[in-house]
Amino acid sequence: TSLSGKGKVLLATVKGDVHDIGKNIVGVVLQCNGYEVVDLGVMVPAERILEAAIREKVDVIGVSGLITPSLDQMVHVAKEMERLGFELPLLIGGATTSKAHTAIKIESHYHGPAVHVLDASRAVGVVGKLLDDAARPAFMEEVRADYERTRQRRAAGRDRTQLLPIEEARARAFRTDWSSASPPVPAKPGVHSFEVEVAELRPFIDWTPFFQAWEMRGSYPDILDDALAGEPARALMADAQAILDRIEREGILRPRARVGLFAANAVGDDIEVYPDGDRNGRATTIFGLRQQFAKDGRENLALADFVAPKDSGVADWAGAFAVTAGSVASLVQAYEATNDDYSAILAKSVTDRLAEALAEHTHLRVRRDLWGYAPKESLGNKELISETYRGIRPAPGYPACPDHTEKRTLFSLLDVENAVGMHLTESCAMDPPSSVSGWYLAHPSASYFGMGRLGRDQVLDYSARKGMPVEEIERWLLPNLGYDPEDGA
Repeated sequence: TSLSGKGKVLLATVKGDVHDIGKNIVGVVLQCNGYEVVDLGVMVPAERILEAAIREKVDVIGVSGLITPSLDQMVHVAKEMERLGFELPLLIGGATTSKAHTAIKIESHYHGPAVHVLDASRAVGVVGKLLDDAARPAFMEEVRADYERTRQRRAAGRDRTQLLPIEEARARAFRTDWSSASPPVPAKPGVHSFEVEVAELRPFIDWTPFFQAWEMRGSYPDILDDALAGEPARALMADAQAILDRIEREGILRPRARVGLFAANAVGDDIEVYPDGDRNGRATTIFGLRQQFAKDGRENLALADFVAPKDSGVADWAGAFAVTAGSVASLVQAYEATNDDYSAILAKSVTDRLAEALAEHTHLRVRRDLWGYAPKESLGNKELISETYRGIRPAPGYPACPDHTEKRTLFSLLDVENAVGMHLTESCAMDPPSSVSGWYLAHPSASYFGMGRLGRDQVLDYSARKGMPVEEIERWLLPNLGYDPEDGA
């Protein structure tokens, strides 16, 4: 075990996933509390995690992930630990994970302690109890009873929303009177690439999620004057600005954007994209899902509702984008070489903010200039953040379009890999991690929405349209399924 005598914790982001800011913060917090941390980094397969756990004689294994397929990887780690006779506690963390998923999908495969950890601030308490022989039995009894209640609730269907048959949900689609609509034609259709200076992006940064990543609750700029959080928040902000100054001064990042605006029409819940304005042939299809939960008289939305149907005869358009702040690896390595873990994590988190700022900046450019439907738009950062402008940019893998594999369509449509040097891992995580991609829709009523639970009827229909096996679709859409694929219910 550890040199400090408190305990040794192994941390890793699972195979296929490149996001590690949260995991790194957990590592720093544990080290500050006297634990020894072995960090295996990102994209780590189960075998490597377990080999390192044995070799390093660790006391706890912690796995993390941000995207849906990472949940499967964590189940695999638990199964392997069971198969190999491990007894070590397994901690589960990261943005897509939940107590419910841990209780239902992970704990059932591993007889040792498996505990979901909500955020870094809880990690120390959990690890402390797990490694304290006196405290562990009562703690684990409490956790297991809680997980059992979670499973029973799920089984009793209290968590299940009333789902409409997909045909009924489609009958409740959002309707537009297309007979009087004239969708804006892009001023500059086709595909465009450009680079943006870091200096140009800094005014577009939304700092609130930055503070959230560091587990400081509150919104920017109010947090800077908060009685409790104000002082640490101001210190963190000053450090972040210093790193941005350095990135700018040394030209460490070259933020790049790729944008395409295409002739498009809706066909059912999907959007057909055409190679040119004549609408001959089909460049690709953006496959879409529709909300199925019963919504007391309100519409059941799909993104395709915001695009003119093909049979309306109205010529509509849709866009796609992929942007990256670039890789900050060289700067991170420089900080890590001097054991400055704090600055290394800070560099990653400001680069994430730059990627989001670039998505905001690019969308503005599209609305004003490339698509040009809002040439005179002039909004301050506050209005941009609250999205008071016309049009949306939903991202595959997020609530309105939860299927991450649609990124493959987007990447091939824009030739993203060659054009801006971003690529997808096998789990459809974007690398470099500080990247954003999505679709552009310009309908004046277009809005973001959560997909909620999906019925088996829609999943079968989607699988047939997309030509992908049902089991594979179910794996990608696991958190959205309104049924258990294993029991056929």
